[in-house]
Amino acid sequence: MNREKLMKMANTVRTGGKGTVRRKKKAVHKTNTTDDKRLQSTLKRIGVNSIPAIEEVNIFKDDVVIQFINPKVQASIAANTWVVSGSPQTKKLQDILPQIISQLGPDNMDNLKKLAEQFQKQASGEGNAASATIQEEDDDDVPELVGETFETAAEEKAPAAAASS
Repeated sequence: MNREKLMKMANTVRTGGKGTVRRKKKAVHKTNTTDDKRLQSTLKRIGVNSIPAIEEVNIFKDDVVIQFINPKVQASIAANTWVVSGSPQTKKLQDILPQIISQLGPDNMDNLKKLAEQFQKQASGEGNAASATIQEEDDDDVPELVGETFETAAEEKAPAAAASS
């Protein structure tokens, strides 16, 4: 090989300046800090403290509730920052309403009123359909009274029973 080719190859594999070690390729340095580590260090700078013994966290958004069971909760009241970490479950408000009725505040009263109206509409719709079905079944099962009514028959028997005594 001639000297020019060797110098050209030497310049392409050299990673630094003159007098540095020759390498075939540059070493790519991987960053060891992941997103979670960076987030934790940022939260530590804010001054977030862990809050123990929280069994459940519910976040209300319109008619949907984001529910965390046994989450890790951290808070910094000075920075107005709350961190809730865990596995979330998204549920409808009406599904978990009996369990969380005591937790609802005044800001969710509108949602509660909407749910009550929906339940009433559903109940009245089902009630009307059920009563119509029952009336149809009653019409088929019980024959109509022909002639006298029960009241007139009872009145006729009552004076006759009083006269015979």
